[in-house]
Amino acid sequence: MTPNRHRDFKLDCWSFALLMPLLLIPLLSKNPLLNSLTYQSAIGISAAMGVYVMLRMGLLSFTVPAFMAIGGYAAAMLAKAGLTEIILLVAISFVAPAIAALPLGALVLRLKGIYFIFVTFIFNEILQLILFETPTLTGGSDGISGVPSATLLGTSLGTPTYQVLVTVGVCLVATLLALAVTQKFRPEFTAIEENETLAESLGVAVWKYRTIGYVASAGVSGIAGFALVNMLATAHPSSFASWSVNSYIAYVFVGGRNTMLGVVVGSLLLVVMTNIFSGYAQFSAGLFGILLLVVMMGAPGGIVGTLVGLFDARKERRRAAMDARGSV
Repeated sequence: MTPNRHRDFKLDCWSFALLMPLLLIPLLSKNPLLNSLTYQSAIGISAAMGVYVMLRMGLLSFTVPAFMAIGGYAAAMLAKAGLTEIILLVAISFVAPAIAALPLGALVLRLKGIYFIFVTFIFNEILQLILFETPTLTGGSDGISGVPSATLLGTSLGTPTYQVLVTVGVCLVATLLALAVTQKFRPEFTAIEENETLAESLGVAVWKYRTIGYVASAGVSGIAGFALVNMLATAHPSSFASWSVNSYIAYVFVGGRNTMLGVVVGSLLLVVMTNIFSGYAQFSAGLFGILLLVVMMGAPGGIVGTLVGLFDARKERRRAAMDARGSV
C-alpha cells in the first residue's frame, strides 16, 4: 500500500469514528430535534456514499435518487407482504437497484462528461413518471403508506429510539460497503479517474470497473432508500425527487470528494446548517447558497481535502528545512 493510499485509508476509517457517536444519541437523548438531525445525517451520508463511489472514477452520477427509490420501494413491498426482518430488507434494498444498474450501466457507462450527467438525470425523471403511473404496483401519487417497521429476530424496531438506531446502523453498513469497494479497486478507479485512455492502454478494463462501481453505487443508494422509507413508514415519489441529488452532491464536494471522511464531514455540516437556516423562512435558500460559496471558495478541495493539503504542505516544508540543515 503506497503512503498516499495508506493515508487515504486511515482517513476513510476515521469516518467511522465520526459515525459511531451517532449510535449513542438516541440512547442518551429524547430530544426530537437532536434525533431528527441524527437520522437526517445518517440518511444523507448513506446517499452521498453513492455519489462518492462514482466520483472515485471521475463520474458525477445523478441516479442516486432513482436507485434510492428502487431500494426503498422494494423494501416497502416486501414489508407490506409481511417480511419485515431487517437483514432481509437491507439485502433486498441493495440487490434490487444493483440488478437494475446492470442494464442501465450497459447504456450509460460508455458516455462521458455532460452526456453521462444528462442521461443519468433523465433516468430519475423517467422513474418518477413510472412511480406515478403504476398505482397498482407503487401506489401512484399516494405511494405505499403504512409500511411496517423492521424487525430483528421477531422483535419490533418500531419505537422512535430503535428507528433512529436502525437508520444509523444502515448508514454504517452503507459506509462499510462503499469503503470495501473503493479500497478493493482503488488502483483501478484512480487510474480511470486520472487518465482513462492511458489506463485502458495499460490493460485496465475500464468498462468492467465502471460497471462494478456503478452497481455498488446503486446498491449503497438503495440501502439509503430503505433507511428513508423505514423512518417515514411510507414510500412516496416525493421522497426521491430528482432535485434531492443536488444536496447529496453538495455534501461530497463541501466535505471533500477524495475521502469518505470528507463525505461524512460535509453531510453533517450541511444537514445541521440546513436545519438552522430553515428557521429563517424565505432567506433559508439564500443563506444555504452563501454557505456553499464561502466553503467552496475558501476550501476548493473541500474541508477535509484542504486540511489534508495544508498538512502535506507543512510536512514538505519541514522535510525541506531538515534537508537544508543536513546539507550545511
